[in-house]
Amino acid sequence: MSSKDASKDKSLKSADLKTNVIYGGDCIAAMDRLPENSVDLIFADPPYNMQLGGELHRPDNSRVDGVDDEWDRFDSFKAYDDFSRRWLNAARRILKDTGSLWVIGSYHNIFRVGSILQDIGYWMLNDIVWRKSNPMPNFRGTRFTNAHETLIWCAKSKESKYTFNYDAMKNLNEGLQMRSDWTLPLCTGDERIKGTDGNKLHPTQKPESLLYRVLMAATKPGDVVLDPFFGTGTTGAVAKMLGRKYIGIEQDADYIAAARERLALVKPVDETMLATPNKRTEPRIPFGTVVERGLLPAGTVLSDPSGRFTAKVRADGTLISATHRGSIHQVGAAVQGAPACNGWTFWHVKMGKNLVSIDAFRQKVRAELEPATPRLPS
Repeated sequence: MSSKDASKDKSLKSADLKTNVIYGGDCIAAMDRLPENSVDLIFADPPYNMQLGGELHRPDNSRVDGVDDEWDRFDSFKAYDDFSRRWLNAARRILKDTGSLWVIGSYHNIFRVGSILQDIGYWMLNDIVWRKSNPMPNFRGTRFTNAHETLIWCAKSKESKYTFNYDAMKNLNEGLQMRSDWTLPLCTGDERIKGTDGNKLHPTQKPESLLYRVLMAATKPGDVVLDPFFGTGTTGAVAKMLGRKYIGIEQDADYIAAARERLALVKPVDETMLATPNKRTEPRIPFGTVVERGLLPAGTVLSDPSGRFTAKVRADGTLISATHRGSIHQVGAAVQGAPACNGWTFWHVKMGKNLVSIDAFRQKVRAELEPATPRLPS
C-alpha cells in the first residue's frame, strides 16, 4: 500500500499490521489505526520547537539553512506539550510490553518531552548524549557551541522486559562496555539527501551511524521498528539493512518520495551476519566441567595476566592459593582484596610461551555441547 493510499484509508483495521511501508499523513492518526502491542521499537525525532528568531548568518554573511519549516512551529509551550503528550500516548499503545522507545531532541524540547514521558508511565533507562564530532559553530559568539543532542531511551513500563544487546554494544566498542556518550558525526557528504535545488532536503536528517547504534542496541533481526516522524527515511534504511522491519509515518510528500527512492537502494546484510551471541543466554558451564574433561586437570597452575597471583586447580573444580580456597571467582576476588571477580577472565594458564585465559576452555566445552547445524542435502 502506498503512503498516499494509506493516508486515505480510514478503514485500516486494528488487526492489520503491514510492515516495510510508509504511511502518509498525521502521525497520531496513523498510530491510532495500528494494532495495540504490535511494535518492538519506536524511534522518534519529533519537531524540536526551536523558537528561532529571524535569520542566522555566517561571518561571510551567507545564510545558515536552519530549521524554519512550518512543522517545527508551535504557538506556545502548552501547544507543544499537548502535541507531545498525544503522540507519546499513541506510541505507548502500539508499543509491545517488551519494546522500548527512543526519542531525540535538543535543549529546546527534550526536557519537556522527558517530563511527559514519565508522567504517562514510560520508564527511563538511559539518556544518551550524542556528541557531534563536527558541530555547527555559534556564529554570533553569544553562547557555547551547541555540540550535542540528547536521546532518551525508555521502556514501556517499569516491569518491561526490554531488549538490550549488551554484547553487541561491547563488541562495537572494541570490547569495552558502551558508555552513554556517543561521538558521531553529523549527516554530511553523499549521505545528505539534496533537493532539486541542490540544497539539503531535510534540515535535521540524522546520520545512519546513530540509528545503526540504536537498532543494534535495542532490537533483534525481524523486529518491527516504527518511526512516526520518518522524514527522508534514515530509520527505515538502517532497519532494512539490519534485517529489521520498518513502519514509517510522514506528512511531507517530498520527504516520502525521497525516502522511497532511498529505501529502494538499500541492500540488507546477509542474515547469517546479523546475530550477536548473547553471553547471558548461553548455557552455563561450571569450571568443574572443564576440569573433569581433562582440559585443565588437577594440579594445573593458574595465574593472573601479570603473574602476581597464582593458584592451583583442585580435583573438585575449586582453586587453592597460598591463603585461600574456593571457586575460581572467590579465590580471584580474595587474592586481589576485591569484592567480586570474574574468574573466567582473571585466571590464565601458561601454554608454551603464551598465557591463555581459562575462558577459552569454557568456550571449547560450550561449542562441543551446541547441537550441530543441520545441513541441507546437496
